Formats: sequence, C-alpha cells, structure tokens
Amino acid sequence: MDNKQVSKLTKNEIYEKDFKTSMRGYNQDEVDQFLDDIIKDYEAFETRIQELQQENERLKKETVTLSEQTKKQPPAQPAAGNTNYDILRRLSNLEKHVFGSKLYD
Repeated sequence: MDNKQVSKLTKNEIYEKDFKTSMRGYNQDEVDQFLDDIIKDYEAFETRIQELQQENERLKKETVTLSEQTKKQPPAQPAAGNTNYDILRRLSNLEKHVFGSKLYD
C-alpha cells in the first residue's frame, strides 16, 4: 500500500507546536482548542485515506480475479434459434403478415 503523506503537517507536529506569547497575543486556551480540533480532523482524514487505500487494493485484486475468470470461460455459444434458417423463416413469416397473400399470388 502507498503510505505517502498527503499533508504538510502531522498530527504530532500540530500538537507539539508552541506559539510565542506577546503583550497583545492570542488566548492560549483558544489556540489549544483550535489545534485539538485540527488534530481530530487530521486523524479522521488519515483514517479515511487508509480505508480508501485498502478498498482500492481490494478492488484491484477483484478486477484481476474477474479478468482471469473471464479468460478461462469458453466462448459463448450462439443462442438457440438464431441460425440462418430460423432468421429466414421469421423474415418469411413477417413478409406474409405485412403483405398478406399479395406476395404469393
């Protein structure tokens, strides 16, 4: 499976980020709460990405399996009643029905 990181930051980097304070700085509790929410989103995204990667791998394997099964099956036989004789007979019956006895007079 491909485990490439899709985001610039990891949840640990977000969690461990330390902001400097200044005289008119941000409320530290608000920043911490916001970062906690971002970490939850990152965890949800990582979980969803892993689920989709697993599903993708499963579908690839299923495609290969179905392709192999299709190759092993014998070619389909023509359906019964689709011979040239049957087609000509049906055409003749259709002509009789459409043109009636005029055709054979």
